[in-house]
Amino acid sequence: MRVAVVTFDGFNELDSFIASAMINRCRKDGLEAFITTPTPVVTSMSGVEVTGQRPMEFVTEADVVLIGSGVKTRDVVADDRLISRLPLDPARQLIGAQCSGALVLARLGLLGGMPACTDRMSRPFVEACDVTVLDTPFHAEGNIATAGGCLASQYLATWVITRTLGEDAARDVVDYVAPVGENQETVARAMRAVHGGAAALR
Repeated sequence: MRVAVVTFDGFNELDSFIASAMINRCRKDGLEAFITTPTPVVTSMSGVEVTGQRPMEFVTEADVVLIGSGVKTRDVVADDRLISRLPLDPARQLIGAQCSGALVLARLGLLGGMPACTDRMSRPFVEACDVTVLDTPFHAEGNIATAGGCLASQYLATWVITRTLGEDAARDVVDYVAPVGENQETVARAMRAVHGGAAALR
């Protein structure tokens, strides 16, 4: 199972790297994430240059697609050609968005009437797309999920691992990355966020 972590120019490092790193703890179990970019190299909002592991066309092959956020997401959704490179299919893919990535899902028409999570800066722009924004870090309905706040990327990763490999695998990963001495509470919080933010599967 392969995960495309879609990462645009101006991306937020926490959003793309936390989810990718957590998911890649499951490589031995057949779940692997790849930083997927529209150009060979993208530069983060803090000036970090990253070479993409997969081109944007990889999203059509991936079992899971996570849309990262960044300071240029509004430019992304205004770029018809770039958006056309994201032919996502929630019938066969798990699709998630982090923070301003919710704008991309809205632009693609994937949110429908479902509410979404996003960060405080992006909230007014997501609401302008006639999407109800929740005051929670994670929400999922069926195969689509959104997370709000940089560190909520751990919940997006937990959701992906839970949906693909099961809850035990997700618990193991969260336990591994948790701050020392806070393992139990970190695992409990992640599972509570994912289960509490998930509506019944379609």
